[in-house]
Amino acid sequence: MKTYMANAQTVERKWYVVDAAGLPLGRLASKVAAVLRGKNKPTFTPNVDTGDFVIVINSDKVVLTGKKPETKFYRYHTGYIGGLKEVPYSKMMAERSDLAVYEAVRGMLPKNSLGRAMLKKLRVYKGAEHNHAAQKPEPLKLF
Repeated sequence: MKTYMANAQTVERKWYVVDAAGLPLGRLASKVAAVLRGKNKPTFTPNVDTGDFVIVINSDKVVLTGKKPETKFYRYHTGYIGGLKEVPYSKMMAERSDLAVYEAVRGMLPKNSLGRAMLKKLRVYKGAEHNHAAQKPEPLKLF
């Protein structure tokens, strides 16, 4: 039996829209990362970007379970000496919930040029509106 290997010319991409209202952040991010990577397709090839485009709406209604809003921090470095900054996720979800979802998905993708290419197919919006109606996105059932 032959093994199917996808390449850039044989990949067919679809657009999906995910309503994130009421979903836990980590579970949402893992499912979205799998679709971006293409693991939901029978043509999945590890060294080729076979994934689909994903639009996440209502990122401001994503929930964090347990004590994570107080104990979990988003950390980044400014590049200067002593420039490590911490933002609690309670503040992050209130002000930049789209960035919180984006970073959660980014952490679940490969850390190489292939992962960066996959991440370019992700769009995150705070509200229920998005400007990708021309692509005719299909609703993606996660759970």
